[in-house]
Amino acid sequence: MQLLDVTELNTSFFTDGNVLRAVNSVSFSIPKGEIFGLVGESGCGKTMTALSIMRLVQPPGRIVNGQVIFEGKDLLLLSEREMEEVRGNRIGMIFQEPMSALNPVFRVGDQISEAIIIHKKAGKKEAKESAIELLRQVGFDDPGKRYAQYPHQLSGGQRQRILIGIAISCGPSLVIADEPTTALDVATESQIINLLQGLVDSSGMSMIFITHNLNIMRKFGRRIGIMYAGRMLEQNFVDAFFKEPLHPYSKGLLSSIYGLMGDQKRLTAIPGSVPRLAELPGGCTFHPRCPYVMPACREEEPVMKEIGKGQWVRCYLY
Repeated sequence: MQLLDVTELNTSFFTDGNVLRAVNSVSFSIPKGEIFGLVGESGCGKTMTALSIMRLVQPPGRIVNGQVIFEGKDLLLLSEREMEEVRGNRIGMIFQEPMSALNPVFRVGDQISEAIIIHKKAGKKEAKESAIELLRQVGFDDPGKRYAQYPHQLSGGQRQRILIGIAISCGPSLVIADEPTTALDVATESQIINLLQGLVDSSGMSMIFITHNLNIMRKFGRRIGIMYAGRMLEQNFVDAFFKEPLHPYSKGLLSSIYGLMGDQKRLTAIPGSVPRLAELPGGCTFHPRCPYVMPACREEEPVMKEIGKGQWVRCYLY
């Protein structure tokens, strides 16, 4: 049984007579204990997919249809009150910008305690003790001191650890990490990745790891999903993806970073640019940039097809 099963999820923005399909028929599943990487360029729909799962899409955006089955329940059918019991309790989220996500006028320890008090019905003393232990768990040697500090007194990496502490404070079975290493230096990025991997290994929770950085996914996670212009184009195992990507877009991404045929000196850019959601081409959304384009690609969007166990691709080449 899958912990999370997303089926044909559609989220659109309705503005000035236009319908912008930010999440376009996205489907994927995550079993217990797995790290699933959601990868793509900025604006491709990764974060909006996460916000749709959490039901945090703001107007003029709206979840149009689909299913988000989590622990046997469709989150899209729950009342807002029922959904509040899921957010922060059964599903934790690590947001992209720590300084925006953390309240600057409250001590970081109190911000961790708050979730414990709300969801676990703990008293203030018990919540504080749990928060201090969580601070130790996410790598602080002096958790008591850190508890009393404010966000501006911490470095970027330390603030990110606070967000991780908040996300795992209630022992969720799923954590969504939205670009958690953005703007961090390489050494701090590595520490955060190792921390997240350790938490998954020790707790058995699952994780959706959202990133545009393929280098991170090369050593982190078991499966990977590639998004483009609101669509999921490929799902693959991480090892198989880096050895032999399936979709032409995936091949282009790898070639632009690692070069062709292992030649690190020859990097190849993907021609053209990502289309605006208001001006998506007909047929396959990638066809104007694809070196393998065929007549069918211009006429109708290909369906997602399983070509091997756990390997899916949306392309007429298959």
